[in-house]
Amino acid sequence: MAYAPIALFVYRRLSHTKTTVESLLRNKEARDSTLYIFSDAAKAEKDSAAVNEVREYIHALSGFKAVHIVEQETNQGLAKSIIAGVTSVLREHGRVIVVEDDLLLSPYFLQYMNDGLNLYENAEQVASIHGYTYPVDIKLPETFFLRGTDCWGWATWSRAWRIFEPDTARLYRQITDAGLANEFDYNGYAGNIKMLHNQIAGKIDSWAIRWHASAFLANMVTLNPGISLVQNTGMDGGGTHGDATSVFSTELSQKPVVVEFKEPVADHAVYEALERYFKSRQPSLPEKLWTRLKRMLR
Repeated sequence: MAYAPIALFVYRRLSHTKTTVESLLRNKEARDSTLYIFSDAAKAEKDSAAVNEVREYIHALSGFKAVHIVEQETNQGLAKSIIAGVTSVLREHGRVIVVEDDLLLSPYFLQYMNDGLNLYENAEQVASIHGYTYPVDIKLPETFFLRGTDCWGWATWSRAWRIFEPDTARLYRQITDAGLANEFDYNGYAGNIKMLHNQIAGKIDSWAIRWHASAFLANMVTLNPGISLVQNTGMDGGGTHGDATSVFSTELSQKPVVVEFKEPVADHAVYEALERYFKSRQPSLPEKLWTRLKRMLR
């Protein structure tokens, strides 16, 4: 069996990169998988030493079928790095598994990803396979579909990636003109519309919101596991974006996820559970005031 190549994106966090790579190597499929590592250059001189530590580590890696390293000479930023890296691997292989340097992966992550890629390769409505599952308040099926895409441990094919639209303003217009803003934003609780606004305003540079919006507008869906195969370890305040938080912590599956073909239709019950989850994360008025005060005191 041929396994999909893995694209790993790294920057300056050596401990996080080690955690991600070591968890990948606990997947038995790793030894038969080609690993492409995209290493971004330092944004500022103060980051150079940390970037070099990561590069020294990845050049010594073994345990994969092959390792190919792309080192940028100037800082690209995460969005540009991922868009270019994913495009290049898909151009050569037609499919790819995408991992960032702040993910802890289940030993069954690669099995699930490859099973999903094989089973839904010709299902035109399926945009991607996703490994992370939010800690919602219902028992989830073994696998399920949601409209659009997500970004913490995912895989796709060149046929789906072709619909990626980089123009955020166009995406926003199409979503609002079609009356889809509430559905896209889980009735205002997910923050997706805000992310589109911030992307248009240049406050963030997110490939993920554009990938999600592109697939959502194409009425494409993503396969998700009932128990998460991914844990995000980067929510410690040390990343490029965001403050420390534990709200995305979830149980990491220690058994295989059975991937059987089902019609690629979004699961309404899971959508409603996610809406409740996002709603529960909305800060109260005292919390909003405290957050504002902390920012003023910085």
